[in-house]
Amino acid sequence: MKIAVIGASGKTGQLLVKEAISRGHDVTAIVRKPNQQLDPKAAVLIKDLFELTYTDLKAYDVIIDAFGTWALESLPLHQTSLKHLTDILSGKANRLLVVGGAGSLYVNPQHSIRLVDTPDFPDEFKPLATNMAKALDQLRKCEDVQWTYLSPAIEFNANGERTGHYIMGGEEVLFNNKGKSQISYADYAIAMIDEAETAKHIKQRFTVASE
Repeated sequence: MKIAVIGASGKTGQLLVKEAISRGHDVTAIVRKPNQQLDPKAAVLIKDLFELTYTDLKAYDVIIDAFGTWALESLPLHQTSLKHLTDILSGKANRLLVVGGAGSLYVNPQHSIRLVDTPDFPDEFKPLATNMAKALDQLRKCEDVQWTYLSPAIEFNANGERTGHYIMGGEEVLFNNKGKSQISYADYAIAMIDEAETAKHIKQRFTVASE
């Protein structure tokens, strides 16, 4: 497959590129500026996300959006960046896979309470989680985009080990048989590339956690 990873210089993006290349896919890393840490086997397109056009993306079977920002003033970019991508992919066959957040996952079967709305959710992460949740709400309305949104477990561990195993859920927070909701960036990358290959969650959000 031909796969493009937007935001490929970030921690998640780098692992997505590495995982896809390890499986023999033709991968392009899309970054704003050169990055020496990118896998040398990846092609590189240096271009700002907001300047991307369909011409830049049309050759790819799957586009993975790994854009992320954490500065308070730039958090709305989670919404505007995803809108830009859905606008240019509207009506197209190319698939858009989105690296999502856990805050928008539901904590009850009725799907009326999100993780971000619970009393114990850390205040410092609420603005980020809220902006990412709003972006997902808008994504759900994109009926003419072949999108998939993958939420990690509650504990998303950048330096966790690559176990090669994970469990999968839907719209609700997922816990393993030890009562833990956690996953490493590396295992999350496995799940994302699995989805790129299998296309099991078109126009759906799903979540993964470690076994």
